[in-house]
Amino acid sequence: MLTRRALPLAVAPLLTARQAAAQPWPFKPLRMLIPWPPGQATDVIGRLIANVLSGPLGQPVVPENRPGAGGMIGTDLVAKGPADGHLLLSASMGPITFAPLVNRTPYDVEKELAPVVSFGAAPYMLLVKPGFPATDARSFVRLLKANPGKYTYPSSGIGGAQHLLTAVFNAKAGIEALHVPFQGSGPALSALLAGQVDYAIDTPAAANALVRDGSLRVLGQSLARPSALMPGVPPLAEAADVPGYDIGGWNGLMVAAGTPRPIIDRLFQEVKAGLATAELRERFASIGVEVDPQGPEAFGAQLRGLWTLFRPLIQQLGIRAE
Repeated sequence: MLTRRALPLAVAPLLTARQAAAQPWPFKPLRMLIPWPPGQATDVIGRLIANVLSGPLGQPVVPENRPGAGGMIGTDLVAKGPADGHLLLSASMGPITFAPLVNRTPYDVEKELAPVVSFGAAPYMLLVKPGFPATDARSFVRLLKANPGKYTYPSSGIGGAQHLLTAVFNAKAGIEALHVPFQGSGPALSALLAGQVDYAIDTPAAANALVRDGSLRVLGQSLARPSALMPGVPPLAEAADVPGYDIGGWNGLMVAAGTPRPIIDRLFQEVKAGLATAELRERFASIGVEVDPQGPEAFGAQLRGLWTLFRPLIQQLGIRAE
């Protein structure tokens, strides 16, 4: 039996859908919530997509950073927000793919969020400072295996994409290293630059400029196949002799569940059209993302496949949020 308090929550999606259908959408500015600090990959990509949508939708799409709790705070705001198509989520692997596997999240991805479009795949890079004693991925693994517990790596938060991709790499390579979590990729990379940690696995979006100016050195990338966006950078599966290490990051657009399907379809079509332009493909390539937009059904299937892939790995490694 519905209580008086639960009743408004139960009928809210229906009222929102009716209100959205009563007038042309969008009828006010949109907000793009980015659940990470400025400069992180999801921030860079979210701002590009907000700019793509602002023109054809006829309303500004305003990016808004709401970081914290490994991306869960901003994600929950969208999950609990109005399902009228005016609140968008710049979604990424950490809070969507990994957090539900290692945390009791305040949101239920499958029940409270609706996939709109995933933008493509992004390899992660194994990064060290130029003076690091290992000069390639294979010698890096040998060095760390010979010194268990001596070396440290950062992440943007416990149970986030950066943490879990690094933990899986370490496990497959037989490495024991100390995890040092930070509030976002920017502070994690700052710690690497300052010598407070020894190595990191991070996205091209966050680290490409530092690699280009010589501040960091890349030893390999996380896809099992060579990436056209990173010529000359070998797959870690081969270069570090860790067979089976094949993980690419994803970023996408999501909205609150209950958002009318015509709105979701319109958002997908506008993003797809934007990603088809040479200018935007070049912008995405510059931050290490291979553009391949997938619509709501394909995006949903992608998410379910990743949960199936990572759940046993996370259980085997015993990773839980602290």
